Amino acid sequence: MTTGQIPPAGRLLDRGTRAWWRLVGRPVDLTDEHRWLDAPLCGPGPVGEQWLQAEASRIGGRLDPDPDGGLLATMSALDGGSFRAEEVHPLVRDFYEHTARWRMEVWTQWSALFRPGGELISAVFGRRVQQLALPTRPMDVAHGMDSRVVRLLRRDGTQHAAGWLRTLAATGEYVYSGCYSARTLPGSAQPSVHVAFPLESGNVQVFLQPRAEPDGALCLSSPPGDFGGDGAYVVVQDSAGRTHGARVPIHERFRVYVDERGILRTDHELRLYRALALRLHYRLEKGTPHPSPGSVTTAAPAPAE
Repeated sequence: MTTGQIPPAGRLLDRGTRAWWRLVGRPVDLTDEHRWLDAPLCGPGPVGEQWLQAEASRIGGRLDPDPDGGLLATMSALDGGSFRAEEVHPLVRDFYEHTARWRMEVWTQWSALFRPGGELISAVFGRRVQQLALPTRPMDVAHGMDSRVVRLLRRDGTQHAAGWLRTLAATGEYVYSGCYSARTLPGSAQPSVHVAFPLESGNVQVFLQPRAEPDGALCLSSPPGDFGGDGAYVVVQDSAGRTHGARVPIHERFRVYVDERGILRTDHELRLYRALALRLHYRLEKGTPHPSPGSVTTAAPAPAE
């Protein structure tokens, strides 16, 4: 079997998963009413970074693997009814605006109830498709994570979104490959942090509410709620181009803060309904990014829109 192929059993599992989400989801129109769910998809095979070039072509823009690039061109893009970027600590803001300059150490702790499920998902899905491969054992991340930021630029050179590619430093295996931007949901005056994780003929998306705390920490949360609000979603597309979307009962909370020694840290909780499934802790250090393999190119054809 050549590199990059998915075995027949894996492809059958992926098709079955997409069929399930079409069954429980609702039809969505990504060109009109549900444009807020429009996000990168991926073709057949492992995800890795292959979606980046396709997304640049789709928006008629180009890729920029900027060594100083950030998940957001400016945190002010999140300014709205309940949040002001000027209220967060300068180091927190620097991380989001210059993410590529930050290195991270990671600690992970699963709850006893959810760890077997996490290991199963990672084994049969995450590592196979090189996406959402949540680490299940502390030693998986003992050597830290490498990360690269690739900016998706529009025709006019402004930042449309940013691809954040995170791999295990010890093995080079992909853990996450996400598309980050600021996006305002219908009927809201407050922009959210929007994260899309491309998958074959679909994606997982999370809309996170920003909140600044009195000590300058940034809290991002995806709370329970109705379809159309902040939270987590799955979007799938069938062979005829019909698209379905479903809200999923996964809730996340991030707290990005500077500790008493001046070190930038992040506490991350993931819950299924109300039950705590996973805790992650990141220690972030600014410096020159570690080189990591990749084949991202900087140009993309610009089709007519």
